Amino acid sequence: MRILIAESDVATSNKIKTSIAEDGYKIDIANNIEDCKYYVDVRNYDLVLLDNNIDNHKNFIATVKHKRMKTCIVITSEVGTKEAEIDALKSGAEDFLKKPLDMDILKARVTARLRHGGSNIIEFGELLIDPDEEKIQYQGKFVELKGKPFEVFTHLARHRDRIVSKEQLLDAIWEEPELVTPNVIEVAINQIRQKLDKYLGISTIETVRRRGYRFCYENDEEGI
Repeated sequence: MRILIAESDVATSNKIKTSIAEDGYKIDIANNIEDCKYYVDVRNYDLVLLDNNIDNHKNFIATVKHKRMKTCIVITSEVGTKEAEIDALKSGAEDFLKKPLDMDILKARVTARLRHGGSNIIEFGELLIDPDEEKIQYQGKFVELKGKPFEVFTHLARHRDRIVSKEQLLDAIWEEPELVTPNVIEVAINQIRQKLDKYLGISTIETVRRRGYRFCYENDEEGI
């Protein structure tokens, strides 16, 4: 699972990362609204820890909630009044934590929120994608597609209305994209087509010349 720590204070964000990283989550840090917007545009998050000192944080919540993914938002605030908590929940957050943060309580709340966050399954008619279990099902058949190819496939499915470049895929999926070449995307796409499309007799990924790739499975009756 992936978590975005949107925290205006660098020291606090690093402390939070050190604490919750022990549980194996993939974590990104944003210290301003511009970085927040960038990360949610290229990556999918299961949970966002959002400092209400981040400029325009309420607009950011609305942006996250309108994306095609189920994301839990936990507001952290130096203002621990009843009114502040009500305001945070009304703005779209699922939880509210007062600073200074107790890291043991924070970890427990994060675990609880992720546990009860609901299903992340992506549905396109008879094509079901389960990001949590790395499973793909189509007309009762299960497809074996793991690791980076699965993550590439899932990312394209979540952004089905967009052409996604190789660079965007690298940045969204690889922890250190600068250390790998764009050729790894071609390898992943080839595995998707061989292990999934060819096996199922469908087409899911379209190559858009000089621009990138687009999810093209047409039987998306129910959408995400």
